[in-house]
Order: sequence, then structure tokens, then C-alpha cells
Amino acid sequence: MDFQWSADQRKFRQRVRSFLSATLPADWEEKSKFDTSSGYVSDYSRIFCPLLAREGLLIPHWPKQFGGEDLDPYYHWILGEELFAVGDPRSYQYMNVNWVGPAILQYGTPEQKEEHIGRIAAGTHIWCQGFSEPSAGSDLAALSTKATRTDKGYLIDGMKIWTSGASLADYCLMLARTSPERYDGISVFLVPMKTPGIAARPIPNFMGEFSLHETVFDKVEVPHSALLGEEGQGWKIVRQIMHNERIGQPRYSFSMRGLDRAVQILKSKDRFNSQSVRADAARARAALEAARALSLQVIDARAKKLPPSGITSIARYTLVQADKQVADFLGAYLNEELMDRSDLLLNAVYRRTGSTGLAAGAAEIQLNLISRDFLRMAKG
Repeated sequence: MDFQWSADQRKFRQRVRSFLSATLPADWEEKSKFDTSSGYVSDYSRIFCPLLAREGLLIPHWPKQFGGEDLDPYYHWILGEELFAVGDPRSYQYMNVNWVGPAILQYGTPEQKEEHIGRIAAGTHIWCQGFSEPSAGSDLAALSTKATRTDKGYLIDGMKIWTSGASLADYCLMLARTSPERYDGISVFLVPMKTPGIAARPIPNFMGEFSLHETVFDKVEVPHSALLGEEGQGWKIVRQIMHNERIGQPRYSFSMRGLDRAVQILKSKDRFNSQSVRADAARARAALEAARALSLQVIDARAKKLPPSGITSIARYTLVQADKQVADFLGAYLNEELMDRSDLLLNAVYRRTGSTGLAAGAAEIQLNLISRDFLRMAKG
């Protein structure tokens, strides 16, 4: 097996790095604090993403007819590695290009594509994702938010929880129940966040400024054209979205950068000499490399247009464990630096690792999926 990037791929990576070096403001680290969910980064994304689009680097993996470059998923992954390593200036627009846009391209009507795809491809709008609910997070199919069909469209009532970036977003790709059937009663809707009846309230947390929300839909009226795909097709759509989401961001690249910074600090303070600290650093780095290798296996399957498999959940769970090792290393050997918040990168990495086991499906859910989809174990 060849683990080397091709000459074209290395050239593409350098192209991304050169763009970031020339584009990001000099005080990016200080103002962004590497918080993808902050108001500052969200506002900056509306400047940065159009520049990225004009450079041909926002959606290189999309078809040319929709503004992309027809590049294979490896190039999209390289782009993600480089962007995530600097704190991802796209903010929540990474959702747009990773799975919202592709879902609309696959299931949307010509009118929906005309309305949304151009905006996503231009980098001017932010989307959020309304999936989890207070009683339906781990068991997503148990969602209770209802969309009742009317003569004019649908009337949506219910509550979503977590909803990353909800108060920053222009649109929400959300799930609602259109009939009682557990799976066949779920549908997907494209809803403007300024629609009357929607209230997004940030939930204070240590992971990011606007990373978590409680989002209420109180008699929200949307037209029939807000339905993505057909009624009852939502579970099929969301399964494809979750496959893209679980390995949608190379989170390990940010953790690798944080671990490298940690080792650099320990060396500068002559605290990297003991066998235990060196061994723990090596274990954390090896775990991150394993997460990267498994993620690239998923990307390879996408490039070969193979159907999703249990490897996606294995890769995701491996990343959760790798991030935990990084967090444990920082806590064990750089606790004073974390407490005094003197290093913005270290603090951002430590906070980000705390969300890995929750975002894009809890770690425990990944284990259930591994037992079902990879090990083929009987339920119970």
C-alpha cells in the first residue's frame, strides 16, 4: 500500500497553505481563539469563504456544473486538514460544503438547487443542523418534532437541542415527523432561521461560544417547497448525511498541532526528559496517526464510490479515543498552562477534544454501530 501523496496532491496542499498564509489576518489566533463557533469567526467566514470560493478552494470536490472542480475526495480531505489545523476559518460553513450542499444536490428539486446551491458555492450563507432533541439524541429515530401538512405547506412544532451555530445560521436543515412510523415517518426540511416562531438560545458550555443551542419551533409555517426529497424519505437522507458528518472533519489535524505545541513547550522548559512523558506523547501521537489512517480509509472508499460501511464508525471512535489521549496528556503535563490560559492553541485543543465524543454522534452510539455494521452482532 502506498501511503505517499501524489505530486498533484502535494501541490494542492501547498496551494492551500499559501492561500491561508496570504489571507488570514495577522491577529487571527488572538481574535479567533481557534473557536470555530465564535461570533468573530462566524462573521469572518462571510469574508473568508467568498475568497476561498474565488480561489476555487471552497468546494473543489463538487461537480463543475455546480461550481466545483470535480476533484476526488482526497483533495477535499487535504483542504480540511489544512483548514482545521488553523482553527477552520469557514466556521459552520464547513457543514454547507460537507453535507448540506451534497444532500440538496442529490435530493433537491431544480428550484431548491437554484435557491441554495449558488449561495453555498459562493460562501455567503451559514447553515445549521436540526437533528437531536431532548428525548431523541442517542436514538435519533425517536424524534418528536412534528411537521403537519397544510394547504399552504407545513406547520412545524417541536424542539431541537445542541444545534451547533443555530443563532449564527441563515438556514437550518432539520428533521421532523410527518407521520407516526418510526423511520418512514421522518422527513427533511430546509428552513430559513428568520422564519417567525423559531427561537435559538445559546447553551453556555466550555467548548465554544455558540457551539450549543436549544432551538424551539413554535408553529413555524413553511411552504411545501421546504421539503427536501419526498415525505418519509428523511431517514434515508439523514443516514447519508451522518456518514459524511462522522468523517467530515479531520479533527486530528488540530489535535496534532496542539500536541506538537505541547511537546515544544515541555522541551523549552526542560520537562520532556523523563521516559514517562516521552512515552505518553508517543502514545498520543500514535493514536492520532491511527485515527488519520482509518479516516483516509473512509475517504478512499468514497473516492472509489463504495457504499458506507462500519469503518466510518470505527474511524470516528478511534478519533474520540485519540483526542482523549491528547486531552489527558495536556492535563497531566501542562495543567498550569491550561489553568492560566497563556497559550490560546493549547486551550482551544483541550476544549475541542472534549466535544469529540459528543459531536456527530456520541461515542457510545459509534460502538453500537460498530457491533451492528462491522461485527454483525445480534442486537442485545
